[in-house]
Amino acid sequence: MANISGPVCRNCRREGVKLFLKGTRCMTEKCAIERRSYPPGQHGQSRRSRVTEYNTQLREKQKLRRMYGVLERQFRGMFKRAERQSGVTGENLLSLLERRLDNVVYRLGFAFSRKQARQVVNHGHILVNGRKTDIPSYTVLEDDVIEVRPRSRELVAIQSSLATADGKDVVNWLDIDRNAFKGQVRALPSKEDIEVPVHEQIVVELYSR
Repeated sequence: MANISGPVCRNCRREGVKLFLKGTRCMTEKCAIERRSYPPGQHGQSRRSRVTEYNTQLREKQKLRRMYGVLERQFRGMFKRAERQSGVTGENLLSLLERRLDNVVYRLGFAFSRKQARQVVNHGHILVNGRKTDIPSYTVLEDDVIEVRPRSRELVAIQSSLATADGKDVVNWLDIDRNAFKGQVRALPSKEDIEVPVHEQIVVELYSR
């Protein structure tokens, strides 16, 4: 299975916005955007990108894809799936990305970042409706129950992530019982429930060219 590898902080610098790819590090002074707010590379401080309609559309798409850690082929497939659904394509796309199992694990506080959440899922530490599910791209449905396997609840990574997340609000469409290492999909996420620094309609325009 293909993975996105390499340094991730340069992605935030390239897009000029925090994508929260390093978990709690992004909230400290060590954040790459805080230290070097210019694009990466030898000419990052002097290079000026030509502002065109296509460039604007591409940057919005890249922000969204990198934030959720999705490869280009996967992202295009999700867009086609969003197109086939009833409703607004851009909002459907955001909902599908939010409902990825790795993102739900991250939102519930079982991992510091989406990258770590993918690893937690890949290693078989997560149950969906009582069944082990090790596919990060699995799409959760309304009323699905997501929990950490009993034998995995003592893992340092999960314990420390939950300790950091304790006291923080969970998104409106999820319920969580951190003492039981369990969460539930209260409802499918709507546009109002998803706070990402991306204009999804611009992404739709890119794929509609």
